[in-house]
Amino acid sequence: MAAFYADENFRLPVVEALRRLGHDVVTCQEAERAGIGIGDEVVLGDALAMERILLTQNRDDFKRLHRKGLPHCGIVVCTYDPETESLARRISDAVAEQKAGERWLASVIRPNPRAAHARKEP
Repeated sequence: MAAFYADENFRLPVVEALRRLGHDVVTCQEAERAGIGIGDEVVLGDALAMERILLTQNRDDFKRLHRKGLPHCGIVVCTYDPETESLARRISDAVAEQKAGERWLASVIRPNPRAAHARKEP
């Protein structure tokens, strides 16, 4: 299972769902790094120092930091999804496809229910 660091705005119900799946998740709040105005580069550095994969919904900023070449242990950027358990499973699946110890970025997006419905029709 993976070790994650959830940024300040990552939803706690998703964190709890990931823990139920067996993942080790530390939140910024638990690390006492929330509400103090630290920048995204520092958050990414915190995750690296803890050797954890960063979880965030702040997609644009962390994609930019990845492209900039900053070191990290993996970044998972997510879109909002009210289906907590489904999102946690998609995050888990996305991480399972990555090689441990390598620098990577995975985008986990909410499926389009209309597109899924359209695919089911003959």
